[in-house]
Amino acid sequence: MNGIISNMLSKQMPYVEAAKDHIKAAYKEDSHPWVVGYSGGKDSTVVVQLVFEALSEMPQEELHKKVYVISSDTLVETPLIINSITKTLRRIQDEALNRNLPIETHKVKPQIKQSFWVNIIGKGYPSPNQQFRWCTDRLKIDPANQFIMDKVSSFGEVIMVLGVREDESATRGNVIRSHTVEGKTFMRHSTLSNAFVYAPIRSFSLDDVWEYLLNHASPWGDDNHELHRLYQDSNSGECPLVIDKNIKESAGSCGNSRFGCWVCTVVNEDKALNGFIQSGHDWMKPLLDFRNWLASIRDDRTRRMKYRMNGQIYFRDVKIEDIDGVPHVFIPKKSSREKKYIPLDKYIVIERDELKEYVAKHNIDLSSPEGGRNILVKYKEETLDGQVITKHAQLGLGPFTLETRKEILSKLLEVQKNLNHPDDPYYELISVDELKAIRKIWFKHGDWEDQIPYIYEEIIGSSVDWEMDDRPLFDKDQISDLELLCDQYKVDLKVLKKLVSIEKDYAGYKVRRGLMDDLSRALKQDYLHL
Repeated sequence: MNGIISNMLSKQMPYVEAAKDHIKAAYKEDSHPWVVGYSGGKDSTVVVQLVFEALSEMPQEELHKKVYVISSDTLVETPLIINSITKTLRRIQDEALNRNLPIETHKVKPQIKQSFWVNIIGKGYPSPNQQFRWCTDRLKIDPANQFIMDKVSSFGEVIMVLGVREDESATRGNVIRSHTVEGKTFMRHSTLSNAFVYAPIRSFSLDDVWEYLLNHASPWGDDNHELHRLYQDSNSGECPLVIDKNIKESAGSCGNSRFGCWVCTVVNEDKALNGFIQSGHDWMKPLLDFRNWLASIRDDRTRRMKYRMNGQIYFRDVKIEDIDGVPHVFIPKKSSREKKYIPLDKYIVIERDELKEYVAKHNIDLSSPEGGRNILVKYKEETLDGQVITKHAQLGLGPFTLETRKEILSKLLEVQKNLNHPDDPYYELISVDELKAIRKIWFKHGDWEDQIPYIYEEIIGSSVDWEMDDRPLFDKDQISDLELLCDQYKVDLKVLKKLVSIEKDYAGYKVRRGLMDDLSRALKQDYLHL
């Protein structure tokens, strides 16, 4: 930081003028519109401000193409940050109109069917972790890419302007250099055709970033010193606007950032929420408590089905270790879960090829909390040296059970009802549109009792205009009769519900192309054919 202080005193920042000159030349190079990624953090703020200043200094006749400033709203952004980003986008737009600049601001959001809560509460996805970071694609990359491709279809090609720097990390530097073509201003996007990447601050150091921000007032009226204090208080980075699936891992997790999702479970500890609470925002503590609880239940076998969403069964090998002469199953540490040693006699051990018969004989529901939880299968495997050894495995885990999804929804609505957001008394953690999407998914997953309206009204205390056409086909008495009939004739009730839901989806169409394929898939789920 010594470099910042000395240069602040001398006001020598030739790299700033050089960057603006480069931006002006790049802007005039072609007619392709720019899409500038803005996350609210320091690097993206520098880029937006430099572009804004460069365009302000150009003659009006040279401002020949649009510049779109976009921010990603995952719908689970940290409340204070998304409010700040929203205000900044509005200020940028107002000042751009005031100066007659061709700048438009937009927030990009995931489709409702791909939102965080629709995936977790609706479909039962386990909360994201380092090995299964399904959230990045659905919540950030896909919405941004859709915006970009919409512009590609309108203009032929677009330029993505990003606040990436080579000295952020060795990985980021290597990625930038690998995409660079010598003598070319723009880098070709690695996954989007007809999209290019421009990194105007790629050579900036961290000192350069802060030196510029602290010496150049925001043209739209934001306080860059406040942004600097935010970083000092939090000791954390920013969550970049990721637009490339091939390099999303190099972007790192946003869980330690003030500019990420409040419910991020990819990291063990959410330093962002902790930092806000320690800074005096006590009202956010219920969010942290809920996030920690959600992370803690992820690998609880009683809360997960024992087959994947497509019905596929899979196995996870476990180690058997002797402790004082007694065989124990070793459960390794994972995330917040401590390692465990469970006596082998607590499990039911059966031959792998006898699993189907055992499940059927004991009427075990592998989608229920206890179904298959304490089953171990054993099988023999030949090693490379020809030795035959016996191995043990557990049934692998699938989606959250429907019971757990109901519990997650109930707790989330309780937090929403009691949350005291100081600036937004109507702040929602989950939207009504998401609840309606979840309701439709639950119907297909067997919730014919239609519990979403009941849960919502019981906790929130108000009603919603639910679509009546989405009500289940059967009432409670009819469902009870079906359950008895299924038990009598040994028919899987879940499969029956799935078949009825599929038929309902195709009802009313003259051409029902795909119906037989969907029915066939429902009948071929692995858990029915162990």
